[in-house]
This record gives sequence, C-alpha cells and structure tokens, in this order.
Amino acid sequence: MSLQWPQLRIGQPLSCHSLTVFPLFADGGAPPLVEYQLADEAIAGATVSVQEVTEGGSVPELLVENSGPTRILFLEGEELRGAKQNRVLNTSILVASHTRTRVPVSCVEQGRWRYTSKHFGSSKTRSPHSLHYALKASVTQSLKQSGGHRSDQGAVWQEVEKTQTSFGFSSPTSAMSDTYDRLADRMTEFREALHYPEGAVGLAIAVGPKVACVDLFDKAATCQKAWERLLSGSILDALEGKAPEGAAAMDAAEAIVAELRTAKWSPAPAVGEGAEFRTEFQGGIGSALLLDGTVVHANLLTAP
Repeated sequence: MSLQWPQLRIGQPLSCHSLTVFPLFADGGAPPLVEYQLADEAIAGATVSVQEVTEGGSVPELLVENSGPTRILFLEGEELRGAKQNRVLNTSILVASHTRTRVPVSCVEQGRWRYTSKHFGSSKTRSPHSLHYALKASVTQSLKQSGGHRSDQGAVWQEVEKTQTSFGFSSPTSAMSDTYDRLADRMTEFREALHYPEGAVGLAIAVGPKVACVDLFDKAATCQKAWERLLSGSILDALEGKAPEGAAAMDAAEAIVAELRTAKWSPAPAVGEGAEFRTEFQGGIGSALLLDGTVVHANLLTAP
C-alpha cells in the first residue's frame, strides 16, 4: 500500500564523535494535526497510569488507563520503569481518552519479578539499536503469523546482556536501565552537541558511516519533545565504539529516507486508535502509525 508522506528535506547534519544526526524537515503543506500528548507528559501530569495487568502481572502486557481528555502516544522502544520489572513498548500506540488498554511490551530487566512501585514511570530513554532491531523484527514476524505484537523475549534479554558485557559491567537484575544510569555522565557530551534544530519533524541517525534508524512525526512539537529520548539508544551505540570509522554521507541518509516512499507497506492490526503498517525492505524493517491518514509516527531500522 502507498502511504501519503510529506515532502521531506534533510538538513545540515549534526555530529559528535561517531554519531551523525540528520534532521528532517517537512516542506509544503502540513498534514492535518493530530491531537495527543506524549506518554511521559501524561504520566507526569497523572492523567494516565501504567501498571501490571493484574496483581500477579503478565510479562508481555501492561495496562494503560487514560483518564484524561486527550489521547496518549506511546513510542516503540521507549522504556517504562517500575512495578514488577522494567519493560519497553513493542510498538507505537495511541491510547484513546477515557479508556483502559492492554499494551504489548517486552521485559528489559530479567532478574526482578517483584514490586518496587504500583505504577510505571517514564525513563525518557529508548532501546539501543541492536535491541530495538531484535524487538521490531520479532514483532513483525509475530504479526505475519497472526500472533499479535509479541516479541522474542529471549532475544531481547540477550541484547540487554550483550550491551552490558560490552561495557564491562553487570547489573544485579540485568536491567537495561542500569546501563543508562551508569553511563549518564558520558552521555551528556552527546546531548550537548546534538541539540534539536527548530522545525525538525524527524531525524535519521548514523553510527559511523551507516544510518541505523529514521524517525518521523506528524509535527515538530513531538519531535522536539522526544528528541533526546530518540538519541539515547544511539548514544549508547556510539559509546560502545564498535562502528567502523568514518561519518555517514548525505547520500546514505537520502537513501534510507527514500525508503519511506518506495517500500511496500502492509496493514497490521493496531493497538489502540489509528491504523498500523509494516514493511520489510532490503537491509531493514519499518513501522508506521497513522490516524485519519496522517502519519503520527514512523520508524525505520537497518539491520545491525
């Protein structure tokens, strides 16, 4: 299926060590605005709660209750911390106002199954690339087999462990959040060098010469609020130092952004409001969440 994409222009790249960020700008007419609030804002404002589905819990699902008047956007790969164990979102989801919705998640804290809080809080971090790719690839395969938005949980745990091993430390509960906490000071340099450029509606991120991911939103305000969160996983990748030397060229960014238009998109059942589409192209996979024909969030990942 052919989706309607805005005319995108790639801005001047931003760089810090092996990380290169290409901001994306929408030229021409703006799509109809979709009203929503990001999950971390709603959690902070107490208009949405995220908790275990029952007192006993269920690893692959969480319960979201939106008591506010506005729909809430949860972003794929975003980490939620608390309750019986930390999780990441398996797909991007729009939760309608005044509803209770079960959302598909994966565990990123293998060694804990006990309450530290009743509700989850936002970590404002996203999964590193290899973990995100393993998550997205397995969810895409599950959807093709009519298995819903289920991930390969073992592969997710393996990626959490591999990242910690590469940095030479371990976590008491094998928690991805401990990796971010331990590296917080080293990540500051990247955040200070890679500030959000006014008006950007998306970004393509490269570690070394290869573009790893693309994110696109319906409006600049969302991109600005999510900017540091989107960078977090790639900063971790850059700190690992495994990428080949050299920076990504503009044509590499142009090629992966072009996949948004040229890839064959297939419908998939959405969780919550809107319509979901998935694609597999040479060397990568993608997903897109739409509402009333407007692309609210699209994400492309290239294979590690």
